[in-house]
This record gives sequence, C-alpha cells and structure tokens, in this order.
Amino acid sequence: MARKKKGTPLHGWVNLDKPLGMTSTQAIGRIRRLTDAQKLGHAGTLDPLATGILPIALGEATKTIPFVQDSDKVYRFTVAWGAATTTDDREGDIINRSDKRPSRAEIEAILPQFTGEIEQVPPQFSAIKIDGQRAYDLARKGEEVTIKSRPVNVYGLTILSITTDSTEFELACSKGTYVRSIARDMGEILGCFGHVSALRRLAVGNFTEETAISLDEFAKMMQNSPPDQVLLPVETALDDIPALAMTATEITRIRQGQTVRFLSRQDFDRFAAAGIDEQDNLILATGDSQPVALLERDGAALYPVKVFNL
Repeated sequence: MARKKKGTPLHGWVNLDKPLGMTSTQAIGRIRRLTDAQKLGHAGTLDPLATGILPIALGEATKTIPFVQDSDKVYRFTVAWGAATTTDDREGDIINRSDKRPSRAEIEAILPQFTGEIEQVPPQFSAIKIDGQRAYDLARKGEEVTIKSRPVNVYGLTILSITTDSTEFELACSKGTYVRSIARDMGEILGCFGHVSALRRLAVGNFTEETAISLDEFAKMMQNSPPDQVLLPVETALDDIPALAMTATEITRIRQGQTVRFLSRQDFDRFAAAGIDEQDNLILATGDSQPVALLERDGAALYPVKVFNL
C-alpha cells in the first residue's frame, strides 16, 4: 500500500519577491509553512544579498521548473569601485584596493566588451562543480581552484545612475550569467577593482515584477482566499510554448503515456489554427482549459514527455 503524502496537493506558482538577507531555501520554507504544500521547488537561486524575482513551484508546477531555469533574466545591480573581494560582492573579504575611480566615459567605453556572446569565468564562490564538489565549498576551505570560462549571452547592459564610488546598471542576459563576474571583470579592465554591492532580479522569463508578491502579501492572501486564487497557473512557465486543445480520446492516450499521431488534413488544420508550425517541436496539450502534458513532436507523432496530474 502506497504511503500517503504529507501536506496539501497544491499546484501552481508563487512569483515571490524575495527579501534581502534570506536564502532561497529559507524562502521555500516560508512558502511551505504558509501553504502546507506537498511538493515545492524554486527556479533559479538568489543569494541572501539579492532581492527580487524567485519563482517557486508547487506540486505539478515543479515539472516545469527546467523551462524557467533556462529562461533569460533581467537584473539591476550596483558595482562599488575601488575594492575586489573574495566573493565578488560585499559579503566577501577585501583582497585588493585602488584609489582610482572610473569616469562615465571610461565605463561606457568598455560596455561593448560585455555585450553579445561573451566568455565568462564564474566566481570562486559559485555553485559550479569542480571534480564533484561545489566551488563555494572548496573556496570556504581556502582552496583556490581553476574554473573554466564558459559562453553566456548578454542582450543589454546599460548604466542607470552613477556616483564617484559606484555605478548602477541594468542587465538582460541568458541563463548561467554571473552578475558578480561582470562586476569583477569590469573593475579589472578599468584598473580600479569592483564588486557587487546591491543586486535585484527584475525578471525570470515570464515572471516579472508586475506579478511578484512579497511574503507578507502572500501570507495575507492565503488567509483570505482559496489557494487556487492565490497561485499562478502551472502553465505560467510555459507561455512561450504553443498550446493545442486535445480531444477526450487523445487525452486518455496521453495520460497512458501513448503516442498521438496527427495524419489527416483535419489534424494539420488544427495545428495551423493553434499557430503551430514546423519549427515547434514542443507542444502544450490542453483539455478543459487545463494543461494535460508537454508533447514532443516528431513529424506526425506527438510523444508525451511530461504529463500533468491535475
């Protein structure tokens, strides 16, 4: 006999505006206590120093976490000039100092070096694995390790404001981009050193500040409204994937893990009506306005790769 799962079967997303000083794990703990949800996970860790968008998935929404993790991100951050730190942010120990401060013209002149596809070395204090161990674990032991550079995409890097000792930027980038590395590298190129003194994530894919909610706001809403009115839908993470309404027979086959084949002219007319073209290899199957499964397309065959139990 299967063991009954503890907690409440809730499905959806919380677009949390994480406060300063809280780890992502602590944030999940707070949401767990407020919802009593059976299953939770988050898409994209934020350091305690950082505030902003932390998408938290509940129940069947956890199956869509990889799609959010792969999404582009937007950050607003401040670089403090004149010091390099062990962690490349203000939480680390200072390891180099400089009296030089860059001018706006000097900073603007180097921005093209940090735009487009760039090679970036992650910080020593990062979650990168080195021989099976996290880089930050090795760094805490005092071990300096060689971390290989890797390509990331920066779609935009602009100056928002500037003072003598610091500059505030906005960054739009691909997954895997380290803001701390950008601050470190800019400081080295400018010859003045630099580290992140403030960081806020403004967007993770479809999760933006417009729909973000604080922990206090979420707690109040959970007291006054049913959870299904508080949580964002499971498919929030899948807005970029074309949706296709399925028949009852097709849904039954999909839920049993079977392939659905689209062979007739009417079938392909359904693709066209849903805005699905030959380049769309991933399709969201829906039924009764609910997500049913994610289907991988191979010619006329649609294979279920993730089935939602809603």
